[in-house]
Amino acid sequence: MRKLLVLSVLLPAVSLAAPEEKIVALGGDVTEIVYALGAQSSLVARDSTSQWPEAATALPDVGYLRQLNAEGVLATRPTLVLASAQAQPSLALKQVEQSNVRVVTVPAGNTLSVIDEKVRVIAQATHHETQGEALRQTLREALAALPSSPLNKRVLFILNHGGMTAMAAGQQTGADAAIRAAGLRNAMQGFNRYQPLSQEGVIASQPDLVVISQDGVKAMGGEANLWTLPGLAQTPAGRHKQVLQIDDMALLGFSLRTPEAILQLRAKAEQLP
Repeated sequence: MRKLLVLSVLLPAVSLAAPEEKIVALGGDVTEIVYALGAQSSLVARDSTSQWPEAATALPDVGYLRQLNAEGVLATRPTLVLASAQAQPSLALKQVEQSNVRVVTVPAGNTLSVIDEKVRVIAQATHHETQGEALRQTLREALAALPSSPLNKRVLFILNHGGMTAMAAGQQTGADAAIRAAGLRNAMQGFNRYQPLSQEGVIASQPDLVVISQDGVKAMGGEANLWTLPGLAQTPAGRHKQVLQIDDMALLGFSLRTPEAILQLRAKAEQLP
């Protein structure tokens, strides 16, 4: 599975795009793919969700993916904006386009199949079709290696950021799709999207494993505070202190690192008592 990471390092760094191309990447998944294709020399800015690879954080930040303003993007004088379909508001992107900047929408979705389409679109937009084909082949191999057999373990994904109430992932979420892709069961059933944790709901869900982002654990002041969340101590995961701290963009971004993150989740579940 490390072939994906190796590929992102070994692919040629020389851009095949026109020398004057200046790219703004909007979306952590988009930025990761730009680097993996070797097109990073054309990047002039990125959004605040683009934290990987670490080199990307040295680029100017045009703001949060879902709270963009046209002025911030245009200030970097781009010739091309690669925007995740999750980028908002769309009016800001329309204003960018009206300023004679090419805007390419990169598909988004909570399915593994969307990763291949993301690579194809970005490779075409940056004129890195050859590198794109090589990367897509590696991705196909990585996805084919994912576990196909179900494992009867229940997983509770908790979304937590500083200043917000801890939320549980229901259906129609990236977390639910990733849990199912690992052959596991989402402990939270009967609702869609994210809902605030409730003591009754958590106890009823009886998760064997809690999954939360590393930043989420930091935001609550450390792992010890995780187990004080409503009802969690009264679950198998709480009694056995079973938690997986992950990079949420790797698991939920449905990009190059997602297959490896899913394998990490499966491996942790297989170690549970």
